[in-house]
Amino acid sequence: MILIENLYKKFGANQVFNGLSLSVPEGKILALIGGSGSGKSVLLKHIAGLIRADRGRIVLDGQDMSSIKSRDLAALRSRLGFLFQGGALFDSMTVLENVAFPLHEKTRLSADVVERRAFEELENVGLSGSEYKYPSQLSGGMSKRAALARALITDPEIMLFDEPTTGLDPVTGLSILRLINLCRRRLSFTGIIVTHEIPRVFDFVDRVALVKDGIVYKESGTKEFLDSEDPLVKAFLGTLSDEEDNGSKEPV
Repeated sequence: MILIENLYKKFGANQVFNGLSLSVPEGKILALIGGSGSGKSVLLKHIAGLIRADRGRIVLDGQDMSSIKSRDLAALRSRLGFLFQGGALFDSMTVLENVAFPLHEKTRLSADVVERRAFEELENVGLSGSEYKYPSQLSGGMSKRAALARALITDPEIMLFDEPTTGLDPVTGLSILRLINLCRRRLSFTGIIVTHEIPRVFDFVDRVALVKDGIVYKESGTKEFLDSEDPLVKAFLGTLSDEEDNGSKEPV
């Protein structure tokens, strides 16, 4: 469903990707991890078509994003959902209006149908009763749930999650990961999740890819990754564990 081949990207003197290749089979979820500045969030933006690579290609469900026509690219993007790190809710809109927004923008559904769909999606993420609140009235966990509902309301085939638990306490963060897992079972989407929740996220994904020096240094199943004797993998996991114990967060 997601195929990335020989991707290169440079910002000024900073070489972010140096021939990165990665694939995610249909219906699978991959955790994308790596050190600060390794380009994890940048990769999601490439997949979403928000940034164009210098070289290489990204193929989604057999369609090469670099060569398809603008109209086809827009149709392809409509099959993606993106949960931004900060949620990116519109402050001037209620929760209900935020969630309904993609349907108003991308479909010709009637206002009544859109509203009903928005109510249903908010119920699916546990936000019934918060429809007419504004983002400023929500807790961090509630904001993430509202943003997730907005990302899922178009029934995307591919979901991209950029640090969905950033800024949340451990209990709330775990509840968001469990909610993502429930939504995945309901919608059967293919996904990539950028996260610092190591190794907790391994309970909710199929594979793990570690990005280093502009390439995928290691990709494997979760058990194989945790059992790896590779010194870099062990050092990385140990560093993440230490950071979590100290209550710090890994910057993207």
